[in-house]
Amino acid sequence: MTNPRIPETNDGIQNAPDVREYDLFLKSMRDRGWLETDQIIKSGIKDGIALEVGPGPGYLGLEWLKKTEGTKLKCIEISKNMIELARKNAREYGFSETRIEYVLGNAMDMPFSENSFDAVFSNGSLHEWEKPEIIFDEIYRVLKSGGKFFVSDLRRDVNLFLKWLLYISAKPKTIRKGLKTSLQASYTKEELEQIMRGASLKKADISTNPIGLIVKGKK
Repeated sequence: MTNPRIPETNDGIQNAPDVREYDLFLKSMRDRGWLETDQIIKSGIKDGIALEVGPGPGYLGLEWLKKTEGTKLKCIEISKNMIELARKNAREYGFSETRIEYVLGNAMDMPFSENSFDAVFSNGSLHEWEKPEIIFDEIYRVLKSGGKFFVSDLRRDVNLFLKWLLYISAKPKTIRKGLKTSLQASYTKEELEQIMRGASLKKADISTNPIGLIVKGKK
């Protein structure tokens, strides 16, 4: 039986020590090839202007830019400290502000016009969205007609052995407490299906993998 969901946070990772710790964690994920970048590209998100929701320190989007040509990326992030770190990481990748832009804001009220983006993607932030159906509606609003979306996250009903593997492989070790609360706040496929029934993105395919959920499709 799956444990009840325990919400984690709806204001992101704000204080500087936690931001630095999360940066080390995602850098480790990148170095081990465990980011979702290739799956995003395989889903058809590989050109034009994209939006990333909840980029954190930025590695997913930066790797996406690195692996695509002629693309641009905007990112909306709720944490000021995280944005400052992501901008630093973008400079280290060699990307200028003409290729990537970080915007401080809440994804429930995106400061972008309708039909602005060819694609929207996000990984690892869905469980923190205060009202996910509103954010999915905002994704629908800012996408161009035919624009693609890809949102992935952990799943709460991951089996105990895989949960243990995730826990012991998380580096630095100090991130493990946060990983546990993130798993407790994540959704099951059935819960995500219920959310999507109330959202504007009707052409959505929801799937699972051993540790996570993916919702993707197009407007």
